[in-house]
Amino acid sequence: MARAASRSTASKSSSRSSAKAVIPQLTWDRVGPAPVVLVSGPETFLADRAMRMLRDRLRDEDPSLEVHDLSADTYLPGELLTLASPSLFGEPRLIRVATVEKATDAFLEEAIAYLAAPADDTVLVLRHGGGVRGKKLLDAVRAGTGGGIEIVCAEIKKEAERYDFVVAEFRAADRRVTPGAIRALVAAFADDLAELAGACQQLLSDATAEITEATVERYYGGRVETNSFKVADAAIASRQGEALGLLRHALASGADPVPMVAAFASKIRTMAKVAGSRGAQGQVASQLGLAPWQVDRARRDLQGWDDEGLGRIIELLAETDAAIKGAARDPVYALERLVVEVSRRGH
Repeated sequence: MARAASRSTASKSSSRSSAKAVIPQLTWDRVGPAPVVLVSGPETFLADRAMRMLRDRLRDEDPSLEVHDLSADTYLPGELLTLASPSLFGEPRLIRVATVEKATDAFLEEAIAYLAAPADDTVLVLRHGGGVRGKKLLDAVRAGTGGGIEIVCAEIKKEAERYDFVVAEFRAADRRVTPGAIRALVAAFADDLAELAGACQQLLSDATAEITEATVERYYGGRVETNSFKVADAAIASRQGEALGLLRHALASGADPVPMVAAFASKIRTMAKVAGSRGAQGQVASQLGLAPWQVDRARRDLQGWDDEGLGRIIELLAETDAAIKGAARDPVYALERLVVEVSRRGH
């Protein structure tokens, strides 16, 4: 799942976080048993999913698995040793430690000592969300003390990474989904990875045929972000009447002007990046940190535009953003002006 995006992101994060790491540094979907499992990075949703996958795998292997949870920030001396001590019947144990980035001195000291001789039939999971606290412990794990692995859960920020995440969700379920449907999902749930994953799972559960843009529209057409991108698409294609109609409908339905401008900014920025590029789609995508479909879409959107027009619209976007955030009395007028000028391609 999500391998294309998360592996690329993980490799970048890994090189930044620990160039000297000798243990395997894996993406969340490749989590597996080890004496110590360090789950690092700020992407909480992926970290939680990795930890659930590990628990389920261990429980499948032995239903008698004992699961214990600790919070490193409220840790009391001796808790780890007590939970890791052999039980009467020898059940396997999973000890999950949260908030290691806020750990007490007692936890850090005892965890480092534990690495020297991890308990048999025990998996210790250390969840570290980022920051310098606990660096000595992390360095010890990454140096191989304790025989651990690291699951890197870097934050998914870019649209291309969310696109790859959706692709992987449907691929894992062996279901067909069109590129238009993926783009619509990514646009509709641009700010919350958990909601995006939930939407994918709902479509997988409810929709029986190939999932298309119409399917996504039927389920999530009311999302503000989706309406925002529809307005931007129509304006960029010079369909002024349609764009203004969509804008007024979205605002009448309660849409916030801020994500409306953000949708325009996202598309215009991508167009500006691609405008001066030359080369094959895949090569340009790699150079600019975009998905190939984004390059293809931007090149189509750029038809009829020139550098002067793009420059004017970029300046107008900054003005409109300020206007809707309080610099002007009428944010609706500012939005309508933006739609009109984009429809005219900045001329």
